[in-house]
Amino acid sequence: MAGEQIISMKNVCKGYKMGTEKLNVLKDINFEVRKGEFTAILGPSGSGKSTLMNIIGCMDTLDSGSYDLSGIPIHDAKEKELVKIRNHKIGFIFQNYHLIPTYTVMQNIIMPLLMRGMDRKSAERECEEVMDMLGLSQRVSHKPSELSGGQRQRVAIARALCSKPSLLLADEPTGALDQSSGTEVLKLFTKLHDMGNTIVMITHDLNVAKWAERTVRIVDGEIFEEEKAV
Repeated sequence: MAGEQIISMKNVCKGYKMGTEKLNVLKDINFEVRKGEFTAILGPSGSGKSTLMNIIGCMDTLDSGSYDLSGIPIHDAKEKELVKIRNHKIGFIFQNYHLIPTYTVMQNIIMPLLMRGMDRKSAERECEEVMDMLGLSQRVSHKPSELSGGQRQRVAIARALCSKPSLLLADEPTGALDQSSGTEVLKLFTKLHDMGNTIVMITHDLNVAKWAERTVRIVDGEIFEEEKAV
């Protein structure tokens, strides 16, 4: 059951200067996500979905409007605060995994906890249950190059989950996977949603968006439709 608001965006606009012109990428976005929801943001290339994701993930700033994340006014936050919010409140899952190739599975997964100042043994203990749930317990000493694409994405998901974030933010999480591995990752997202995690997934693929309980469409920088995924 969805609870309090995790994301609240009101009249959010974002543009970029292109020479003497300004390209308006996001136009008066109003968007909410409640705790426990699994929402897909669906849009074609150039629709503004990546810019919206960057603002949701506190990796870019908005020009006007307001954005609250778990009650924190992101639109007023300074860069130092945004770094802390990214590390504590958001678990990122990227299309190309963003794993450090010279690190083992365990080292990649515990990295955000070490960045918070947790000691290594405590971080490893903290992540054991997540790694077991994701079938990674026998892979802790492997390097990313020794894993399949689906396994690498599970490592990325484990890294995100171990931080116990308010929000899991997934950018085209199946984009680099074959259909079978992609389906396994989406089944895992469904499981995580059933466990109460709040998930926002960015995708251009309607078949991927259908796995979410709710789909928001974005075209030309505007959210123009909300519908139940079918």
